Amino acid sequence: MTDMDPLVPVLAGLVVDTVRFLDGCEDDEVDPDSAVKMMESVAGVLQRLPEDQLDRFLKTLTDLAATEPDPHRREFLESFPGACGLVDDED
Repeated sequence: MTDMDPLVPVLAGLVVDTVRFLDGCEDDEVDPDSAVKMMESVAGVLQRLPEDQLDRFLKTLTDLAATEPDPHRREFLESFPGACGLVDDED
């Protein structure tokens, strides 16, 4: 895939939206332990990305946040890298 591949932002958005759903769902919607395990799994996979792919993913999240009209989703996109341990809190 190239930087211009439209699939990249779609897939990145789906990853973020899945974690956002799991983070915000009620206990009767998804078992809390299962939700945490899945969110930790997603974070673990992203943390193991090679540096160039992680940089591309982070750039994609920044681009998505910059054009996101929903302030709640924009805030989640902006906080996602830190919450998943992809960047230092200082970044």
